[in-house]
Amino acid sequence: MVTHIQLDGVPPGALVAVAMSGGVDSSVAAGLMVEAGYKVIGITLQLYDHGAMVNKKGACCAGQDIYDARTVADKLGIPHYVLDYENIFKQNVIDDFVDSYLQGETPIPCVRCNQRVKFRDLLTTSKELGAQALVTGHYVRRIVHNDRAEMHRADDHSRDQSYFLFTTTQDQLDYLHFPLGGMPKAETREHARRFGLIVADKPDSQDICFVPTGGYAAVVEKFRPGALDPGEIVNQEGQVLGIHQGIINYTVGQRKGLGVSAAEPLYVIKIDPATRQVIVGPKEALAKTKLLINEMNWLTDKADFIKGKDVIVKVRSTQPGLQAHVKVFKDTQAIIEFSTPEYGVSAGQACVLYEGDRVLGGGWISCEEVGE
Repeated sequence: MVTHIQLDGVPPGALVAVAMSGGVDSSVAAGLMVEAGYKVIGITLQLYDHGAMVNKKGACCAGQDIYDARTVADKLGIPHYVLDYENIFKQNVIDDFVDSYLQGETPIPCVRCNQRVKFRDLLTTSKELGAQALVTGHYVRRIVHNDRAEMHRADDHSRDQSYFLFTTTQDQLDYLHFPLGGMPKAETREHARRFGLIVADKPDSQDICFVPTGGYAAVVEKFRPGALDPGEIVNQEGQVLGIHQGIINYTVGQRKGLGVSAAEPLYVIKIDPATRQVIVGPKEALAKTKLLINEMNWLTDKADFIKGKDVIVKVRSTQPGLQAHVKVFKDTQAIIEFSTPEYGVSAGQACVLYEGDRVLGGGWISCEEVGE
C-alpha cells in the first residue's frame, strides 16, 4: 500500500486545501495529506438547498455529505469550511444543463461543475486562504515533465476520470494535485479504514447530484416550464410517425422508447428544438466521420495541431479510444476526423484527446455540419 504521498513542488509543512465532498475518495485524499505532514484545511461546497437534499442518497454536496465531510475533518483534526455556492452552481451548472437539453443537446454537468465551480471559484478561494495547492480525490494523475504539469489517466483505467477534467487549464493544473491517481479503489477504502473514517464503506455517487433518481426531465421542466410540450416524431422525409411528450426525453442515438413502429429499427438521428421535432432514421444515418469541436482547451502545444495530428479521442466517457485526425480550426475550435465512422455522437457531449495516457485537451461537440 502506498503511503506518505508527497506533492510535487509542495514541501511538507506547507498549507494545502482539500476539496471534501463527503465521499470516501476526497476524505482519503485529506487523510493522506495529513499523514504526509501538510497543514490541511478541508473545504466543502454547498451547491443546492441543504434541507431539500439532506435525505437524498447517492449524491455529493448534499446535507448528509456535508455532515460526513465535517465528521471526517474532525477525525483528522483539521479545520473545515463549508462555502455556500448555491447561486454560482445554479447559474453556471444547472441553468446550462437545462438549456442544453432544450437545445437538443446531451449535456455533462459534472464537467461544467469542475470547469466553472470547483476548479475556478474553489481554486481561487484556496489561494486566498494561503494554500499552496488544491488537492482533490479525482482518479487522474498529474505528472511533471520538462517542468510542465501534465494530466494523465489514472493507473486504474476503470476508475479514470480524466474525461470529466478536460477543461482544466494549464494554470489550474499547475496548482492542482490528485493523490489517488496511482491507486485502485480498493486501496482507497483500505486507507479509509486505516484512518478510521466513517465513510470507508460509503457507496459511490451514481446520479447527477441535483437530479434525483436520474429523472432529469422533471428537473428540466421545473426550471423551464414548457420543456415537456409535445411535438412530432418524423422520419428523414418529414413524414409524421408519432407524437412525443417533450424533446428533452430523447437523445441522439436512442433506439428504445421512441413510441413509434416501423419495419426496420429506428434511431433518433437529430433533434430540432426550433420545431420541437424528433427526427428518426436507420442506424446508418447516425454515422459521423467529421465533427466540429468548440471551446477547445489545450493541455499541449496547440501548434502541433495546426497541420493536423493523429491521436486517440473519446466522445463518451465509457467508450474505448478512437483513432482520429485532429486539426485546429479557427481560434477555439478543432475538426475531428475519425478513421472509421462513429455512430450516435451527440452535441453537448465532450471530445477528449489522448496520446497514450496523457490528456492533450478537449472540447464540446457541436451539431454544426463540417465540410471538406
